[in-house]
Amino acid sequence: MRESRYLREIRGLDPVADHRRIVYLDACFEFPWDTTRSLELALFRTFASPSVAARLDSTGEFGRAAQKRYDDTDLILSTIVEAGYDSEDGKRAIRQMNRIHGRFEISNEDFLYVLSSFVFEPIRWNARFGWRPLVEKEKLGTFEFWREVGRRMAIRGIPESYEELERFNEEYERREFRRTGEAERVGAATRDMFLAWFPGLPKRVGAQAIYALMDEPLLEAFGFTRPPRAVRAAVEGALRARARAVALLPLRRRPRLRAKRRTRTYGRDWRLEELGPVKS
Repeated sequence: MRESRYLREIRGLDPVADHRRIVYLDACFEFPWDTTRSLELALFRTFASPSVAARLDSTGEFGRAAQKRYDDTDLILSTIVEAGYDSEDGKRAIRQMNRIHGRFEISNEDFLYVLSSFVFEPIRWNARFGWRPLVEKEKLGTFEFWREVGRRMAIRGIPESYEELERFNEEYERREFRRTGEAERVGAATRDMFLAWFPGLPKRVGAQAIYALMDEPLLEAFGFTRPPRAVRAAVEGALRARARAVALLPLRRRPRLRAKRRTRTYGRDWRLEELGPVKS
């Protein structure tokens, strides 16, 4: 397996002092597609929390504008990752995110759980489907990056160690995940948004492929049916085949920047300060 110059650079970096560079290299050069998919799954996973689902369901946004909410979240997070949280654009993105969240009563524990999902879901995805395994500096750099973002969101009690945050993440899910009507509605709306990206694919087939990426607690919380073993094996096999193919491709020379892509909601015409729910 090839070792890219980006990985060689990462090996020479410090995961605390250089975490912004590590996350940028992984998200924009080494694993751009995987980073996007894993953060989509991370956000989807947070909806299995009854308190998170209830808050989202109460806005009605997922029923009428799921794609807009996806694009808003994607653009804000992509700006933070690609520009850096202390850049001018990164600061604007965090301010806008804090403004959006400030309209709702969100517990510190829920904030911390969502933050932890941004750390661990990409790492777990990579362990299953990445074209190469993450090295320890990448894992620790991811932890340090999102911990700094969390501080700028005024999240309290962020653990000082990777292991402690991982324990919190796992304990929160064991304690909180359960099926509710709100989780079912938000989960179904999110699933249907993903399916709308592939209009030629039969909905039942697409839904089963989505379910194949979910573990039992997540399926149960959303009321989704367990996919047949053959479907799960086919989806996982396809993703592992993709990983093997990516490992053979030439090195990416230019960064893949999602914040500059054309979105379904806005095209390329958007401003950070205009993202978020439409004020009623």
